[in-house]
Amino acid sequence: MDSLTFLLSGTILAATPLLIAALGELIVEKSGVLNLSVEGMMALAAATGFIVVSATGSHWLALFAGGIAAMLLSAVFAVVVLFALGNQVASGIAVGILGLGLAGLIGTPYEGMTVAPMARAPVPLLSDIPVLGPGLFNHPLIVYLVPLVAVLLWWMFRTAKLGLVIRAVGESPESAHAVGYNVLAVRFAAVLVGGFMAGVGGAFISVVSSTLWSDGMIAGRGWIVIALVVFAMWRVERVVLGAYLFGMFAIAELLVQSMGISAPSQLLTSVPYIATIVAIALLSRDGRRIRLNAPVSLGRVYAGTH
Repeated sequence: MDSLTFLLSGTILAATPLLIAALGELIVEKSGVLNLSVEGMMALAAATGFIVVSATGSHWLALFAGGIAAMLLSAVFAVVVLFALGNQVASGIAVGILGLGLAGLIGTPYEGMTVAPMARAPVPLLSDIPVLGPGLFNHPLIVYLVPLVAVLLWWMFRTAKLGLVIRAVGESPESAHAVGYNVLAVRFAAVLVGGFMAGVGGAFISVVSSTLWSDGMIAGRGWIVIALVVFAMWRVERVVLGAYLFGMFAIAELLVQSMGISAPSQLLTSVPYIATIVAIALLSRDGRRIRLNAPVSLGRVYAGTH
């Protein structure tokens, strides 16, 4: 029973930052922009958030500061690809490397330091359910808010005018421009929002789930986020499912160790990345489904009216 509680609790804590960042990346890609700098944005936000919570003791302020730091970095990416018409793949990788470098630079004085964990907000009655209660309903408030954001985005992309405009810009920027929408403004805003959400996800890792700073602690999660959006076929509900699935893989090492099973730690640590490769490989076999679901203009430079 203790192992099941640990599995549920660990899965949710590991999945939440992936879900936050993946929902942000989904918004960006729905607008037709491919942002490969998520890893660097999450790293910079993790360092920024840790510095802020160390100085102020406020976890919420730390999450917000991490989001702003990543949003500023995403603005650099947006300017390069939208106004300077830079290649989105090359620009994303370059900006991501910049974010990783900045994170290491500002985080060096805090290497190995820890902070107090974020206060939990147990759900009345539900948190008292044996086994399931402590695992599912005894977490910081932000853990419960993220699924609500997912529901809001699901509704937005299906019904709301804003979501339909973002989708139109991602499918055919020329057509969207012809009916009066400012394609670059929509894409710029989408990149900023996606960057902010990636930042909140990165800050979550350092100030909520890990409560420490260590250079390299993002450890490829940004790339898992990008793969997760593809795995989900650009659908919100599948992003949610995939995030919790990958979250479960992420804690495989700790779960196996807690059960006393002997296995090489290097193999266990690589499980989430192996799962990512397998999922993408299986998905890539059905190129027709990818073409049907992916935004038509994803990754393409739009050189329309500025």
